[in-house]
Amino acid sequence: MRELLIGAGLVFIGQTLIWYQTNGQFVWESFRKNPLLLAVVFGTMISYLLIMGTRYMVAYFDGLLWPGRFIAFGMGIISFTFLTWYYLGESINLKTAVSLLLATTLVCIQVFWK
Repeated sequence: MRELLIGAGLVFIGQTLIWYQTNGQFVWESFRKNPLLLAVVFGTMISYLLIMGTRYMVAYFDGLLWPGRFIAFGMGIISFTFLTWYYLGESINLKTAVSLLLATTLVCIQVFWK
């Protein structure tokens, strides 16, 4: 379980940083003006987090890659939803709520269905 928690935590941080890297341009002028710098600075850090997070999750799932991928996808959707609402004020409509429920269900299936 420790490997799963570490892996999921690293992936969640990476997914959160991806949001800032790609969508910060709509929040802060400095992000809009410096895309190359953002790519270089964030890109290396994000890649490392995702590589290590994947390593931990694959170890937890006995060498299987798919469960960790679904967990990463679901966590990306969840972090994207919160950050987009918080910074850009995009509310959660019925379609987004259903998508969040599906993403959460996907993560739960991968974690709890052995």
